[in-house]
Amino acid sequence: MSDTITAPDHADAAVAVPTRRAFLKRSAIAAAAVGVASALNACKTEEAPNATTTGKGGSAAAHDALSGHGPTPRGGVATAAGMTLEQKRANADRMDAMHEKGVKAFPAKTAGKGNQLLQPKVVNGVKVFELTATELEWETEPGRKVKAWAYNQQVPGPQIRVTEGDRVRVVIRNELSESTAIHFHGVLTPNDQDGVPFITQPPIKPGDTYTYEFIAKNAGSHMYHSHHNAAKQVGLGLLGGFIIEPKTPRAIERDVDVDYVMVLNDGMHGFTINGKGFPATEPIVARLGQRVRIRYMNEGMMIHPMHLHGFPQTVIAKDGYYQPMPWQCDTLNVAPGERWDVIVECDNPGIWAFHCHILTHAESEHGMFGMVTALIVEK
Repeated sequence: MSDTITAPDHADAAVAVPTRRAFLKRSAIAAAAVGVASALNACKTEEAPNATTTGKGGSAAAHDALSGHGPTPRGGVATAAGMTLEQKRANADRMDAMHEKGVKAFPAKTAGKGNQLLQPKVVNGVKVFELTATELEWETEPGRKVKAWAYNQQVPGPQIRVTEGDRVRVVIRNELSESTAIHFHGVLTPNDQDGVPFITQPPIKPGDTYTYEFIAKNAGSHMYHSHHNAAKQVGLGLLGGFIIEPKTPRAIERDVDVDYVMVLNDGMHGFTINGKGFPATEPIVARLGQRVRIRYMNEGMMIHPMHLHGFPQTVIAKDGYYQPMPWQCDTLNVAPGERWDVIVECDNPGIWAFHCHILTHAESEHGMFGMVTALIVEK
């Protein structure tokens, strides 16, 4: 499990850096404040255990799970020292029932599916991909519907795949309530195709259409996303995978049976994998003896160490660039903006848990949620 500290933004760039003693003092005060807030939150939840909200916020239980401050079942661990064995077992039964319910629901059905392969139109040898950015309602978990901004009505946006050397044209129409732009993250483009308003292009106003065109030079796993008010726009769903297949694949990446793009996000929709939170996440399914390639893409603002039970992950590329010597791990740290490619040899049948190992991104007293899925190896 990893801990991160994010420095706050300062309007005044001249503010002095605090001393180590001052920093530790401030951290202690902040930690105490968080503890008090958590306790108050738990008390409020306990007072109104059946309260729910709809729409933007989702259910109260879902919100608590996302924040990591779910309610303690009555007679829970806070008073365990004074509980009889019967009370402890009853308490355990209540918690276990919540955990079991989530697992048995997996993979739960929800409306909408993101990351779907987009087929191009070929015009005079150019691969043309058309995207429309719109506002919509998106179901991240059963019954939890959130506001989303999406390309072609899906979160993540459609997956774009081309081959090294292809000429690519991406046409974007903006139907949002504010301006936008597209940056092709990791893709080597001419400067005027980089997609950053007021640096390489004007912002794309609501109702306008804009065209990007370039040659796909560097093979690898890349991304595309908004680069205008990005914390909001990417957090709401304006993101997608952009894959450039090599003309000549290396031996280690040939004969892959399953090629899976896994987009991680932690914006306004909570902790999601390909736009969904557990139990609505999609499992990766392979047969015994098959080889799976997983392309991790972190579109969020937090680090996510992705842990696969039961198998080593053979790391073959970072940010689209091949590793000079592939190496193995069972937990791979994926930072914001990073892409990692791994190969998994499916030599052990069963249903294997697969999740972010920052545990508050994956599990609470209510059970597993957020960045959890499974690798299913069928006999």
